[in-house]
This record gives sequence, C-alpha cells and structure tokens, in this order.
Amino acid sequence: MLDLLICIASTLLLAMTLLGRLPTHWWWIRACEFPRLQISALALVTAALSPLAETPWFGYALVTSLLTLALQLPRILPWTRLWPLQVQPAEPGQAPRCVTLLVANVLTSNRRSEKLISVIHQHDPDLVLTLESDEWWQERLDEALDEDWPYSVKVPLDNLYGMHLYSRLPLDRPVVKWLIQDDIPSIHTGVTLASGDIIRLHALHPRPPAPNESEESLWRDAELLLIGKRIHENPLPTLVAGDLNDVAWSRSTRLFCRVSGMLDPRIGRGMYSTFHAAYPFLRWPLDHIFVSEHFTLDTMHRLPKIGSDHFPFLATLCFRPSRADEATTPEADLEEYREANETIREGREREQQD
Repeated sequence: MLDLLICIASTLLLAMTLLGRLPTHWWWIRACEFPRLQISALALVTAALSPLAETPWFGYALVTSLLTLALQLPRILPWTRLWPLQVQPAEPGQAPRCVTLLVANVLTSNRRSEKLISVIHQHDPDLVLTLESDEWWQERLDEALDEDWPYSVKVPLDNLYGMHLYSRLPLDRPVVKWLIQDDIPSIHTGVTLASGDIIRLHALHPRPPAPNESEESLWRDAELLLIGKRIHENPLPTLVAGDLNDVAWSRSTRLFCRVSGMLDPRIGRGMYSTFHAAYPFLRWPLDHIFVSEHFTLDTMHRLPKIGSDHFPFLATLCFRPSRADEATTPEADLEEYREANETIREGREREQQD
C-alpha cells in the first residue's frame, strides 16, 4: 500500500510539472505554475520515501521525483539567494533620486482599514497603491492620507478591481486606462522625484485565471504583454507595480520581462511571497514591482498582515541611469515578440465567456 501511495504522489507531482509547461491559456493548466516551491518540497519528500518502496517501485518513485525536481528547480532558484542579483544595490546618498512604493491588495471585504493606515504611517512611503479598494476604502484612505499624500488617482469599484494611488510626489499627466477588458482599470502616470527627474509608473491588476473569474489566462497575459510592448517601444525609466495575479516564475511573467526589458528586484534576494497571508504552505509572489534598467534597489520588504489575504509589499528604488550598464537586461527573440503580439491581438478580439 505504501508503495502505491509513494508512486501515485510522485506521478501526480510530475504530471503537474509537465502540465505547467504546456503553452495554453486554460486556467487549470496555468495554475500548475503557481506552486512550484510546494511541488518541489513534496518531490523531495517522495524521493526521500522512495527507498521504503519495493523493487521496481523504488526506482520508479525515485526517478519521477528527481525528474520533477530537475524541471522545477531551474524555475525557482533565481528567486533565492543562490542566484546573482538582477537589480543592483543602491549606494548611499541618493535620497532625492529615490522613491518608496507600497503596494497593498486590501481585499474588498476586509474592513480593518486601520491596520493598513498604521503600516503606511509607520513606513511613510512616497507612493501608496491599493488594489481591490472600493468607495468604503476610499473614504477611509482619503481621511488618513489626503493631507500628506495630496496627489492621487482614484478608481473606486465594487467588482474587486478598484485601485487607488496616493502620492506625496507630483504626478505628471496621470490617466486611467481600460487596456483589454472594460471592467479592469489600470493607472499610468509620471512621477516627479525630489531630484526633478520624472519616471513612469504603470499600476496593474489584471483578472486572474481561476474558477468564477476567468476560464483562461488570455486576458491577464494580454494586459501584461501590452504594457511590456509599450515599454519596449518607449524605453523610459519605468516601474510596473500591482497584483498581477501571476507568479514571478510563470511563462507569461517571464515573457513580459523579456518583451519589456524589465528587471525583477527579487531575483537573487528571495521570493517575498505575498499571497496567501493566512496559509504559510500555500504562498507565492503575486504582488510585484518591476523596474527598468535605470534603477537600483535600496530596500525591499514584505510587510505585516493587514486583514487581507495579501501581505503589503514595500520597495525603495533609486533612479541611477548611470548604472544601467550594470544590469543584464532580458531580451525577447523574434518568436517571442510574435507570441506577445498574437496574445495581445487575441485578448482584444475575444470576449470572455461568463
């Protein structure tokens, strides 16, 4: 019986690993990309238990477990301290050129606004981006933040896709866009640093591929790649932030980085998993801050719980274009650009089925 259980477990882990590599948008296949760390941990367990199985099941369980690890680890290792840094550390004395950004998916039904407000006042960021924030959240945030963060963009919605941006730095021509779907907003603005330099910020929260949300990842992927393509075509100093409803190591996020040339400050530092706040074993990095090659990283933190299913995410980034040559910028090949263009085209043309 133990032989059978070990073999079934190792087979399922390998099957999930292989499914996650299929180039399709179906949500249940894309979901296999999320728990790479958990699958790897379980594959280690089945490999360790395989000697308990009798021949020939011992060999089968060991080989399938090791194959799972061989396929998963290359996707995971960049988000550990074993990997070289992709975004270089900031040097001291750059405060006027730095910006601190706090990203928080508040969970619309969460009514413990005082927790988030306390975190904001404690860390005193220059920019506060909230996601899933509705009219109720706007009233509380306005009361707490409007005086010290006087520049803002507010999109209160009750469909789980509202977003608010509060800034103590002047915003340059902010605009709200509905890139792929007419009920999913995004915020795009320039931000004037204390040094006088202007950087670009794209704030996103695309629809996730999940039951009761979307049968496919097409529309999420199309939104990410559309922004990536625009960044590639207009390579200004840029930040992309938000709950992307995608993990850092997924096929679509990695394609976004190659198309856009954006860097992930977590590479070489850690995963900074922000979801799910209530279940330690089921956590992965869903909230992101990507940067162009013009930036270095001062500090980055996952912040304490605020009553949401997400942890807030905080990073201080410094605009240092003179150090851009220190970064190894990811690049897409011709086939990947074609794939991105096809995904954008299909995402715009097809309507999501209810």
